[in-house]
Amino acid sequence: MTRFLTKDFLSGLMFIAFGLVALYFGRHLALGTAVRMGPGWVPHMLAYILLGLGFLICLVAFFTVGELVERPKLKPIALVTLGIVLFALMLERTGMVPALAVLVLVASLGGDEFKVIEVIGNIVVLSVLCIIVFKVGLGMNISVIEGVW
Repeated sequence: MTRFLTKDFLSGLMFIAFGLVALYFGRHLALGTAVRMGPGWVPHMLAYILLGLGFLICLVAFFTVGELVERPKLKPIALVTLGIVLFALMLERTGMVPALAVLVLVASLGGDEFKVIEVIGNIVVLSVLCIIVFKVGLGMNISVIEGVW
């Protein structure tokens, strides 16, 4: 029973699941031929590759001793998810920098080590990088701080 609870075996099952989901959602796309590929050719081939890799990983994991999966830690999962939801809700109302600050702050609370100076450094660096990439580089119409810039 413990062979089925290893990280490798479960990751193989995840690959298989993604492959099956891709095949399900791409079932209405025309495949075409190898010479005249249709819109479903690449998704189907990638799904088959995922399935093959998944089965191969499961097979190898079944015959080797692997690391057991530990119980999921709910605090980090919940706080990172909450941070993303708060970012999405705040982005249009407050601007990118305040929403990003709340995201980093809330997600940082999910970790075991919380140091205020590191969190502030992350907020500053990520804010500057996001302004450079999204506002200046890509020219997106995102307010940095709502009502200011």
